[in-house]
Amino acid sequence: MSLSDAGLRVLAVDDEEPALAELLYLLDRDPRVADAVPASAATEALRRLSRAVERGPDGPEGFDVVFLDIDMPGLNGLELARLLGGFTAPPLIVFVTAHEDFAVRAFDLKAVDYLLKPLRRERFAEAVRRVAELVRAGQGPRSGTAPEPVPALGDQVPVELGGVTRFVPVADITDVEAQGDYARLHTPAGSHLVRVPLSTLEEQWRSRGFVRVHRSRLVALGRIEELRLDGGNLTVRVGDRVLAVSRRNARELRDLLARHAAARAR
Repeated sequence: MSLSDAGLRVLAVDDEEPALAELLYLLDRDPRVADAVPASAATEALRRLSRAVERGPDGPEGFDVVFLDIDMPGLNGLELARLLGGFTAPPLIVFVTAHEDFAVRAFDLKAVDYLLKPLRRERFAEAVRRVAELVRAGQGPRSGTAPEPVPALGDQVPVELGGVTRFVPVADITDVEAQGDYARLHTPAGSHLVRVPLSTLEEQWRSRGFVRVHRSRLVALGRIEELRLDGGNLTVRVGDRVLAVSRRNARELRDLLARHAAARAR
């Protein structure tokens, strides 16, 4: 019987006893979880996972996923995840932390999800669902395949804000900045990190008026307030920010802006 048939085997890692107890409580009550093993330090988790690797991912000590705190003494969660990335068949990673500012680094390490404390049951259940689907699809430790990014949805994009999933209308987005395999959406009200590559958003949102102005930036044409050429360098102003335009993208941008202006003038 495979791990996915028997249910998920989870390693829960947190150096704070109340937080670890809460994590185990939630895992034990999820019907998709067969077994949840605690570890109170990253070094303890590394020892367990190293033994599991020696005996193979289908062995009695194998784990499908690690629910991992970040801020721990000694070896922290990010460092542990980086070490696990060197394994032949690493477990999936779900970070569980009180800090929002590690999200970019966490997703660069191919994390399946990033949960903020205090944990919400609905949000936690969604993370377990994602892990279970990946394991069933063969994207867990037995295949060594990294999970694919989550695509944007329709006219709205789901984002995490303070542990709550919210939906940002595409129409509110002024520009998008690449951050590794992920993207940061900028709006007048703030910015949000999503697990979608810039190239995917460029393809999906071309018909919505988004254009690439730089290898790491998309801009909504309707949000450009000023086009400026200074010393051979082209920039655009979006709100109170000035964004660089690469020479490679300058001609296409000028043509698109001209057509956009003509269409609005009709």
